Amino acid sequence: MDLVSAFVGLAVLLTATVALGVFLRWRQNRPRRHIAHEIVQPERLGADGLGENATLLQFSTELCARCPGVHRTLAAVAAAHDGVRHLDIDLTHRPDIARHFHVLQTPTTLILDSNGAVQTRFGGAPNRDVLELELARLTSETTSHV
Repeated sequence: MDLVSAFVGLAVLLTATVALGVFLRWRQNRPRRHIAHEIVQPERLGADGLGENATLLQFSTELCARCPGVHRTLAAVAAAHDGVRHLDIDLTHRPDIARHFHVLQTPTTLILDSNGAVQTRFGGAPNRDVLELELARLTSETTSHV
């Protein structure tokens, strides 16, 4: 194999790797709404209840580097909205919960409605503006059904 073919092959491999990384990064922070709307039982998570209007349910682990920053963001968003609660569940010693909710990365955030039904799922660190939009969408749907 000559040197030019080696460089072309390396450039193609590098381009494909970067494109895959950019795609996965783009997909990671996007909210997923077309999910099974399971009803979350707070007692199973070790929580005493859910938010009156919505719950920001964060799944973390002890070794997650991004989880503390996501925790601060979710706590601030919850504090800024009446009836919204933030729950942070450490999956380090709860693999049963990780399997049940299909958590493959931390942080993973679920937005639950007032009944505990999963409405939106984020893999990775969610953008604060997108969280605000999802909460606004959820609360507007709730008030329009009343």
